Amino acid sequence: MSRSAPTRTIAVIALLLVSWLFTLATRGTAAPELPRSELGGACYCRAMGQLSCVGVTTKGQCDKHCTEAFCDEWFWLERLTCWNWGYGG
Repeated sequence: MSRSAPTRTIAVIALLLVSWLFTLATRGTAAPELPRSELGGACYCRAMGQLSCVGVTTKGQCDKHCTEAFCDEWFWLERLTCWNWGYGG
């Protein structure tokens, strides 16, 4: 049984439409990327000559805690955990 030209054309259009809809549906399923300030990381505070890790916090929480704790200097390392051993020597 051979198909007529209009039937083939309709089948091709339907196939293109289904593939286009599939592409649109899968495009928006990626996980949203968090802003840098909402990511967790290690917060380090240097006070009275000693460096200590406050904990795993966001950048905003680290800045707030270290300001309130009167740290001489502090820094935040994105996506890392605390490393409290090996300092001092």
